[in-house]
Amino acid sequence: MNYYENKETTTRVQADHAVKINNRKNLEISGVKEVDSFDNEEFLLETVMGYLIVRGQNLQLKNLDVGEGLITIKGKIYELSYVDEQQQEKAKGFFSKLFK
Repeated sequence: MNYYENKETTTRVQADHAVKINNRKNLEISGVKEVDSFDNEEFLLETVMGYLIVRGQNLQLKNLDVGEGLITIKGKIYELSYVDEQQQEKAKGFFSKLFK
């Protein structure tokens, strides 16, 4: 089990995060805190390790378990990229403008 220290409260919080890709068609991600936005080409996910952008073709949300922080995405996966802390607000602002 992985843990990280929350800088503001200095308490320990559970932070399990895993990414599993099967045949470049099925993507399973644990440690998801929130799905900020998604369409058939891009997902923006807030995970316990920062924001994760998933890009691909014909992407579909197949399963979401909010309590467990698990998500399953189906489609052709092209790219996974984490957004560092300085880019998080920029990414959120950019995506919120796209999906208004």
